[in-house]
Amino acid sequence: MATVSMASSLPTNLTSIKFRRSNRSSSGVAFASLSQATVKITEGAGNLPKVVLTSTHGSEAEIYLFGSCVTSWKVPSGKDLLFVRPDAVFNGKKPISGGIPHCFPQFGPGAIQQHGFARNMNWSVLDSETVEGNPVVTLELKDDEYSRSMWDFSFQALYKVILNSKSLSTVLTVTNTDTKAFSFNTALHTYFSASVTGASVKGLLGCKTLNKDPDPKNPLEGKEEREVVSFPGFVDCVYLNASNELQLDNGLGDVISIKNANWTDAVLWNPHLTMEACYKDFVCVENAKIGDVQLQPDQSWVAEQHLSIA
Repeated sequence: MATVSMASSLPTNLTSIKFRRSNRSSSGVAFASLSQATVKITEGAGNLPKVVLTSTHGSEAEIYLFGSCVTSWKVPSGKDLLFVRPDAVFNGKKPISGGIPHCFPQFGPGAIQQHGFARNMNWSVLDSETVEGNPVVTLELKDDEYSRSMWDFSFQALYKVILNSKSLSTVLTVTNTDTKAFSFNTALHTYFSASVTGASVKGLLGCKTLNKDPDPKNPLEGKEEREVVSFPGFVDCVYLNASNELQLDNGLGDVISIKNANWTDAVLWNPHLTMEACYKDFVCVENAKIGDVQLQPDQSWVAEQHLSIA
């Protein structure tokens, strides 16, 4: 199998945890029953199955199989650094609004539905691992009749989530399992808990920008001249060829390092008064691949995200 882009900064030499398969399902999803204390599957909101990762060092994360959406990342202090909107719906139909939703195989509007279909399909648990008390789970998505009705290609997407005491890392691998080439773009639409008036991002100075305010259909090209980017109002801006590390000050006393390998671009978003009920409580800092990724049959594309606090 050919690999288009590889990244290797995340932990290796992981020891497998055995788990047993179960015929149980929730909302039509078959999933595994895991016997280890660090990786469990339980019913979440709306009776949707979710994976709960618990590190022996005190951190915790939750991932819904619907959309493979990480909805919670709690550090040892118990503080959740991610945000789920109060209008989020957990019905197995509408994408979960918050946490770390997937945008695949399309970011934003385009030929198919907004942000693609990966965020409103059921993923499955493929594997579970641990290293030094830190849990790892790999989820899998494959094409089906629903996806092919919009995007007529065979593919496999693997999403590995690695929880450490003060970090949350993910590895997304997309493989072309079709007999013909395809292209896609993608993003992790990460919602961080924040005080919007005090939140800011460093690491974007000098980037080419595509500002979607005021007209998202005709973004204004520019160059970021600020060393510290804040959220004074409505913000929807793409940063091309962004740094592989950004620093988010969430305005709540935390500085979060957002490292990546092979995502290449970044997006900042806050809806301001268009989402009056909650805009003050979060900001989105998204790793993205805005340009098309071209994959020939049997080729793979790999990208990593590493979130951490000091």
